[in-house]
Amino acid sequence: GEARGEDYVGKVAVAAVVLNRVKSPQFPNTIKEVIYQPKAFTCVEDGQINLKPNLEAYLAVADAILGNDPTKGCLFYMNPRTATSRWMRRRISAENATVIGNHVFSP
Repeated sequence: GEARGEDYVGKVAVAAVVLNRVKSPQFPNTIKEVIYQPKAFTCVEDGQINLKPNLEAYLAVADAILGNDPTKGCLFYMNPRTATSRWMRRRISAENATVIGNHVFSP
């Protein structure tokens, strides 16, 4: 749900952020706990997480699990056109940002 509308690399990047968070001591240590951490992902808040994923989404997650990380270790991302969180906008600054599709990623 969070990467719906992104190209394949964008989907892999979002999945990689989840896995990067699991590895980070700043976040919970399971995929489920990371995804369902309060206010962490808009798709959980708005229910899009319950939409049926397509084949490309499954393949992107598998690619991330196999170690493909186009974000190079990022822990945060946002879509600057739709993001409303002032905290996130401050967190992701131009000097440390990586743009992939419609999302901006940050360590």
